[in-house]
Amino acid sequence: MLHSYNPPARFLPYLSWSQIAALPDKANIPIVLPAGSVEQHGPHLPCLVDSIIAAGVMGHALARLPAEVPAFALPPITYGKSDEHLHFPGTVTLEGTTLLATVTEIGESVYRMGFRKLLIVNAHGGQPQVMEMAARELRLRHGDYQVLPHFVWRVPHVAGQFMTDREKRLSMHAGHAETAILMALAPETVHMEHAVANYPPEFPSKVLSADGRPAAAWTARDFGPSGIIGDPLPATPAQGQAILDSLADSWAQGLRDLHAMQWVTRDEPSWGRSHQNGHIEGT
Repeated sequence: MLHSYNPPARFLPYLSWSQIAALPDKANIPIVLPAGSVEQHGPHLPCLVDSIIAAGVMGHALARLPAEVPAFALPPITYGKSDEHLHFPGTVTLEGTTLLATVTEIGESVYRMGFRKLLIVNAHGGQPQVMEMAARELRLRHGDYQVLPHFVWRVPHVAGQFMTDREKRLSMHAGHAETAILMALAPETVHMEHAVANYPPEFPSKVLSADGRPAAAWTARDFGPSGIIGDPLPATPAQGQAILDSLADSWAQGLRDLHAMQWVTRDEPSWGRSHQNGHIEGT
């Protein structure tokens, strides 16, 4: 069934329209939109890694919530802006404008339902700016809408305790942490017999990149034929489970905080783009 890692009772599309209409205090119910991609992740991982991580972590987080904290997930956005990987088979990429429109229109749909708290949890490193742009556009349109664009890994977790300093500095794609968590979320898709270590050269300017990570635009093939940018070889299922648990615990707390929090709102109309009239007007 389509609820995937989510508890069925917390998967919003499993509710009827009348059940959604009858939900109490919808303005404080967090709605979770996972966002990932379909793109190469080396010869040892599936192309769906980012979508699996976004949906899997948030599904496990929702399962940890007490019944008195209402929160629901939407189906994940599984296609993303992945053009840095388009030289490898299996990558399916959208234009940035297409993804921006998709996220914004989903956000508008959530607002029309009466919800006022939307958490966008992105797991693909090539598109956080698009999520931030969509969130800002929605805020411009609706002064009472709390839209949080966030990165799935940007909450407390334990992955760092398993990684070398070099991995922490230079790993960017299909490395230790992603491989380990896939061993916990979708072990049947991991083929470690094909895994290799591969790092980018350290960036030559310490002024422009203090840690040596690429400061210039790059594509995955710039760093070799494997598509891996990091070292997946030390990953283990036990590490993956520990990483998953720590991320899910942190996100469960974040959802509790989002449900309870009150943030800046405006009663007067916001300013946003009118698709009907083709010019800027209050909404």
